[in-house]
Amino acid sequence: MHMIQSEGLRLHVRADGPEQAPALLLLNSLGTDLRMWDAVAADLARDFRVIRFDKPGHGLSESAPRPFGMEMLARHALAVLDIFDVRCADILGLSIGGQIAMALAEAAPERVGRLVLSNTAARIGSPEMWTARITALEAGGLAAMADDILERWFPAAWRAAHPAQLAGWRAMLSRCDLQSYLGCCEALAAADQTRTCRDLATQVLTIAGGADLATPPEVVAATAALIEGAETALIENAGHLPCVDAPAQYLALLRSFLLNR
Repeated sequence: MHMIQSEGLRLHVRADGPEQAPALLLLNSLGTDLRMWDAVAADLARDFRVIRFDKPGHGLSESAPRPFGMEMLARHALAVLDIFDVRCADILGLSIGGQIAMALAEAAPERVGRLVLSNTAARIGSPEMWTARITALEAGGLAAMADDILERWFPAAWRAAHPAQLAGWRAMLSRCDLQSYLGCCEALAAADQTRTCRDLATQVLTIAGGADLATPPEVVAATAALIEGAETALIENAGHLPCVDAPAQYLALLRSFLLNR
């Protein structure tokens, strides 16, 4: 277990793979911790120094007081790179992780190599949607909304075929610190990365899941259209977390893009 300090918070971080290999920073989705990447991290660590961490209030990381924004989350990501002496990394961000990656690229473009924006968008949802979500969560907590969230993450066929795994994801989600989760919701409500996407000057791959209810393919495609020269990919039967429900296809896309140097 490796803990670091970032802006007064203890964050849980992990690095796998050869220390001299190119760095790859993985930024996970809202409601998940760094274990979200377990199905793909070991394979990627054959060729990369794979670095990942738990956002505030997720996994083993300390909770963060509200309010906070995407900029703070990006600073935490930079602090993680700093602790491993990484000056420039390829970055893979999924959902809010993609938003954090965009904010990082805006704040410190020299720290970003290739960029994979997976199941994410320049704007995820609307402020009104997030306000309603926050109100419901404040009233009932994460456990009460877990089934609804999991339905947006995973296709019905995958949920039916993997009940034990689904229970694990429900437990991971339900154990998040509610205030930190709500802070992330507020950050998403405020974030509009349209200008950032238009200004990106690095190689970008966007990945969408055909069965993703949280960031549907057309939403991901609209973001890709903002980015000059962006490559696009669609995994037809994948949901919001293709690293979980379609890891082989996901890895093939990542390897093709990241290793084509």
